Amino acid sequence: MTVTTHDPGTDQALPFGDRPPLRLRDAARAVLGSVLRTATLLAKRSIRQPTTRVGDVLHFADGTSARVYRETVVRRPPTRAPAMLAVTFRLHTIRGRGHTVFRVESLLNTPLFVGFPGFVSKLWLAHDEQGRYRGLYEWDDPALADSYARSLWWVLSLVSRRDSIRYTILPGKRRDDVLRVPGESSLAATADGEWWRPR
Repeated sequence: MTVTTHDPGTDQALPFGDRPPLRLRDAARAVLGSVLRTATLLAKRSIRQPTTRVGDVLHFADGTSARVYRETVVRRPPTRAPAMLAVTFRLHTIRGRGHTVFRVESLLNTPLFVGFPGFVSKLWLAHDEQGRYRGLYEWDDPALADSYARSLWWVLSLVSRRDSIRYTILPGKRRDDVLRVPGESSLAATADGEWWRPR
C-alpha cells in the first residue's frame, strides 16, 4: 500500500512509502467496532444514501474512468481536519455480470466502514477499463483515514488480488473540492502513477 500525504509547505502531494496493513487482530477489532457503531448510526438515522452523484463518470489522470454507483454519507458535525482518501483494488476472477452482482452485494459491506471514527462520506465507483474499483472518501483526520485503510486491507484481501490494493491520502483536502478542481497543481503525481487523481 502506498500512502500520500500533502505537504503544506510545498503544496505538493508527497508519497512516503509503503505502509503495511495493521496486525490482523487490531484490524479485526477496528472492523468489529465499526459494525457496532453502525448499529447506533442506523438507530439514529444518521446514514444517508444520496443519489445526486450516482451515474456521474469520473476521469482519472492515468487515462481511466469509472462511474459512481453509490454514495454513503454520515450526518455528523463539520470536519475539523479534512482528508481525501482514495482506495483501489481488483477483484479475483470477477467478470461480466459478476461485476453487477458485486455492486449490489457491496451495500452489505457498509457496516465494515461507516462506523469507523472520522468517516464522513464515500463515493463508490464501478470498475474501470483495467478492472479496478475505487472508493473516494472524505475523512475527518488523515491519521484516522490511514488506520481505516490499513484495517480495510484484510477485508479486501479476501476478495481481491492483494497486490492490487492501494490507497492514497491527501490531508487538508475535501474530496468534493478535489473533484471540483481536477488536475490542480497541488496534486502532484505520485511515484506509482495517478490512478487516484481526477482529470
